[in-house]
Amino acid sequence: MVIKRNIAVLFFVLCFQFVYAQHQEVGEKPEIWNLALTDSTESKNLLQAFKNGKTQGHVRYVFSSTTNKGALSDYYANAIGGGLRYETGSFHNFKAVISGFYIFNLGSSANIAEKDPLTGADSRYEYGLFDITGKESIKEINRLEEFNLSYSYGGLNLTYGRQLLNTPFINLQDGRMRPTVVEGLWANYKHNANHQFQAGYIYKVSPRSTVDWYDLKSSLGIYSVGRDASGAKSDYKGHTNSIGVFMGNYTWNASSALKIQAWDILFENVFNTAMIQGDYQHALERSRLYSGLQLALQSKVGQGGNENEAWAYYTNKKLVWILGARLGLKNSKWDYSLNFNRISSGGRYLMPREWGRDYFYAFMLRERTEGAGDVTSINLKSSFNLNASSQLNLAAGYISMPDTKNYYLNKYAVPSYAHFVFDFKHKFKGIFQGTESQVLYVFKPSIGEYYDNLSSLFNKVDMHLFTIVVNFRF
Repeated sequence: MVIKRNIAVLFFVLCFQFVYAQHQEVGEKPEIWNLALTDSTESKNLLQAFKNGKTQGHVRYVFSSTTNKGALSDYYANAIGGGLRYETGSFHNFKAVISGFYIFNLGSSANIAEKDPLTGADSRYEYGLFDITGKESIKEINRLEEFNLSYSYGGLNLTYGRQLLNTPFINLQDGRMRPTVVEGLWANYKHNANHQFQAGYIYKVSPRSTVDWYDLKSSLGIYSVGRDASGAKSDYKGHTNSIGVFMGNYTWNASSALKIQAWDILFENVFNTAMIQGDYQHALERSRLYSGLQLALQSKVGQGGNENEAWAYYTNKKLVWILGARLGLKNSKWDYSLNFNRISSGGRYLMPREWGRDYFYAFMLRERTEGAGDVTSINLKSSFNLNASSQLNLAAGYISMPDTKNYYLNKYAVPSYAHFVFDFKHKFKGIFQGTESQVLYVFKPSIGEYYDNLSSLFNKVDMHLFTIVVNFRF
């Protein structure tokens, strides 16, 4: 206990020493492959379009280790993989893309695919480097990811098929070997520098840590289903009725200092979530002061997924609102921010974890507040650009959760906890050009009461997570 307390104090001190927050903005363009795509020069025929195409590659290695409290199971895993992406040249403004990825187990703990004997739960982070849907997929897995056709004209871009998508509600959540990929129709229209529109219909998804493709309604329950309002295991898996998701966005760059975004997601027959976000920055003599506000409203639509409430995904009776805010100061060398998020007590904020992670200002790596209500989160995110190639990111936060026995507001029975993150990133030059590395350490000591229920601790709090990531892109 003394050691944990000293580590906590050390992290708080460090967060005031090194500063720059790692912000992940909504609507950010995916950069999994991280290379310039083919130019817009028109090909004269199909053969030329394919010859003018460009191939990109990605090799990724991840080591992950989780140390849980006491007799709870510990895990480690080594995963390596490689993939290729091909995009044709433009032909009458059309382009096609195909990409795929292989993943291999380089050596992991013998219990990686086994349930913890004290809680009956699976490994969360290490098993997630592979395919969590079956033990037979631990040794070698592969997945066809992108497979789409796009059309561009003026400021309009239409993409149909399997694609990477980054929005506040459906996103890459790239923290394992491969990201979440979706299938559907997505449109992006940039009217001018000040006005941008996005909209689409999504009907299939291949969540990270899986191989297969699922209808959106069938994807619910691939990850942990948590508890229903009575405290029993949720039973919505396989019982959700919906034709998919409709989503839209309008972004207004009101000035060089003010940016406003509005998002809405309709999960047909289940729920609707609307969000507005405003970001403002003010130039000072040697730095910039910035601030932001987020407001999201979520409500039930139709049957909440099923007319039988015991099988419904969304059962909140009241409107759920989420308020986020941040205030920060930055320059070219450093940046620090104070971040806040509040989820109302009317019900749980729900967004399928199979589709993406939280995009609120107070989000921190390796945990979410999705699935809970009456939550208050506050943290200090900080980072320092050590040089042109290295960046140190640190964060410390406190998350006040509802009581773990409050089943109505705490789907995953997570107690209140502190959250500390050490994240070092480096881009190599010279003979290792194209290589990037990351060292991540996360510590989450519990603060709230968990009534000796070890399931409230296992892979959630009172745990240490250590990760090494190496990416090579060509």
